[in-house]
Amino acid sequence: MTVLHLADEGEAADLAAFLSRLLHYDRSAAVRLQGAGTALAVVGRPPSFEVLAVRAVRLAKPYENGLDVTLDVTVSAGELLETVDEAAATAVVPGAVTGPPWAGMMPPRGGWRPEPGLPAPDALRALVAAAVAEFRSRTGELAPGDRTRAELDRIGRDIWSRTVGDTGLPVRAVHAAQSLGFLRALPGRPAPVRTRPCSSPRERGCGCARPTAPSPCGGPAPERWASACADLAEGAEPTPPRAWSACGAAAGGAGG
Repeated sequence: MTVLHLADEGEAADLAAFLSRLLHYDRSAAVRLQGAGTALAVVGRPPSFEVLAVRAVRLAKPYENGLDVTLDVTVSAGELLETVDEAAATAVVPGAVTGPPWAGMMPPRGGWRPEPGLPAPDALRALVAAAVAEFRSRTGELAPGDRTRAELDRIGRDIWSRTVGDTGLPVRAVHAAQSLGFLRALPGRPAPVRTRPCSSPRERGCGCARPTAPSPCGGPAPERWASACADLAEGAEPTPPRAWSACGAAAGGAGG
């Protein structure tokens, strides 16, 4: 049995919230865990958004299990959630499961650069609300015979592939960020935007989403984990995470 000692109760609560959201979209969700030193990446794929979502978790001490100093295993998200003890700030690594195809698509750890032009958090939330309303309006106007999967996908691609502000980040990425609880503002502090690793692994934990299909993607990155991500803001979980990120999602597909 491998016990993960998380940095504090907040890290444990953030991890539990992330896993809960993944399970909301897929009750049989799996996550890939990659750990080294005091950093742990928890990677999942919510089926509704065609993105890889990453939660970077700070550990209280460098990972080790016998002679192993790195962790790389795919496990059940539900089983991992059941082991999270927020009061003790611990979690137990469940038994390995057969990894789904996306588990081989891990975000790179370096090469990030600043990405200016991302709108303020309130504007991002309004952007998502407007996009969802437009999707529902346009699909609601279709005649019964025209409400085909192909037509819904076409409308979805038209809306969700639009770029955000002056960035190459697609609107789908912001929609995914909000739905996964990544869109959260830190009190009294603007959300940072970067496309490179944080300067120190002791910075607050954050997460990201990476496209599973080619799409325009740009934005910030968390610590050492992510892919062209944007530290956004907001959220609706009772226990707010310290920082979150979201990244470009596939431009295609219908959303709502």
